[in-house]
Amino acid sequence: MRIVLPEGTEERTLQAADILIKEKIAHIILLGNPEEILSGAGKFNLSNIEKATIIDPRNHPDIDRYVDMMVELRKHKGLTHEEAGKLIRDPLYLATLMIKAGDADGEVAGAMNSTGDVLRPAFQFVKTRPGISVVSGAFIMILNDREYGEDGVLVFADCAVHPDPTESELAEIAVATAGTTRAIAGFEPRVAMLSFSTKGSASHPMVDKVINATRIAREMAPDLQIDGELQADAAIVEKIGQSKAPGSSIAGNANVLVFPTLECGNIAYKLVQRLARAEAVGPVLQGMAAPINDLSRGCSVSDIVNLVAITATQASDK
Repeated sequence: MRIVLPEGTEERTLQAADILIKEKIAHIILLGNPEEILSGAGKFNLSNIEKATIIDPRNHPDIDRYVDMMVELRKHKGLTHEEAGKLIRDPLYLATLMIKAGDADGEVAGAMNSTGDVLRPAFQFVKTRPGISVVSGAFIMILNDREYGEDGVLVFADCAVHPDPTESELAEIAVATAGTTRAIAGFEPRVAMLSFSTKGSASHPMVDKVINATRIAREMAPDLQIDGELQADAAIVEKIGQSKAPGSSIAGNANVLVFPTLECGNIAYKLVQRLARAEAVGPVLQGMAAPINDLSRGCSVSDIVNLVAITATQASDK
């Protein structure tokens, strides 16, 4: 699949691109000044970079076509040709328009740009999948302790995008995360809808949101294995799950954890990553009409390689 990397001159991105090309994981499109890209490749002795497609955002033969497309897609917002002509020279906008035009299959960025900067053009031009109203971010957590989840692998969501989903949005996140689990992690999801309550042990509107989201998710995907509301220990520890939620097929056996708010999910994945020394792969963005994924600015070369591989898998699955 053709994966575009808008931060083509960034050092970690170049090193990751070299590995991706060598391993034939994806066809890589690098955006940036060609001289800077090739100079960076020489600095790190990257012998495969010249096999990438290198595009200069300020000198692209299809600029006019992309500008026309941008104006047509955003005419209801009053976007002018002059404004579009400036935006298209931003690699993040160019990457998005390449995907919209069918000239690339997916995008990975964020090594040197904020999540907002990466997602803004994606929301404006690629938008969400039909029937999906919310974008969310899942992390594949690979634990050293193989007792939990699916042989030590758990999928967490939402950890990256939506601060406070409604009950229907939380249900969409659960269903989308189940799809990500099947497509990327490669196992059948058993979804726990997390709360500070297990099966009525506490009463609060925040608990009601999780209960209602579980019901809606079941209506959206009747075949999905899902249960809630469950506390985290009841979701992943078999003995506690049997005690707190007897009769639940998910309690103590979950491999997908859906958090009620972004702050819960983001805090949880970072704590597990650092304290349990787990590998956190992602965030994998869910709900976009095309695979566009955002890196942490503190990402490593291997993080970029992993996320490009995931993005290529998403594109292939799509």
